[in-house]
Amino acid sequence: MYPKEYIDYLIHFHGDRDYFECHEILEDYWKRVHPKDKHSIWVGLILFAVSNYHHRRGNTGGAKRTLSKSIQIFKKDLGQIEKLGLNRETFLHDLAQRQVDLTKGCHYTSYMFPIMDASLLASCKDKCTQLGLNWCEVSDLNNKDLIQRHSLRDRSQVIKERLLALQKNSNR
Repeated sequence: MYPKEYIDYLIHFHGDRDYFECHEILEDYWKRVHPKDKHSIWVGLILFAVSNYHHRRGNTGGAKRTLSKSIQIFKKDLGQIEKLGLNRETFLHDLAQRQVDLTKGCHYTSYMFPIMDASLLASCKDKCTQLGLNWCEVSDLNNKDLIQRHSLRDRSQVIKERLLALQKNSNR
């Protein structure tokens, strides 16, 4: 009923709080199903994960910007939120409260999606258990590998691809 990538997103979002991985999982999925549609619900979820990643790292400005963009996307097609098994009113209220908290300079807190579909929730919890994760675990704020994941990852392939693209452009 739900895409595997969405379930994997929820598992990482609630299990190990790896928001970077949430972004990676849904970005690949989004590019396959709605390429270039920057108003896709998948982009809204990606941006929400990115907002949490920034907030947890203390990048309040980045967290505010990405949260605002995600909220705009969610509000454009409210029916999509419920199709993802979420309680729309609770979710939008929570996002608005997170915006207020960011404006006030409140510290990051782990978020739990208001999943109203019992079968989705059970599926996510089961998969978390299989992976050795605890559902709705709070973020380990001392885990530098998790908190600083973007700066610690291997970027050699990305750099190589950019250099190849530059070479192709300069040969034209």
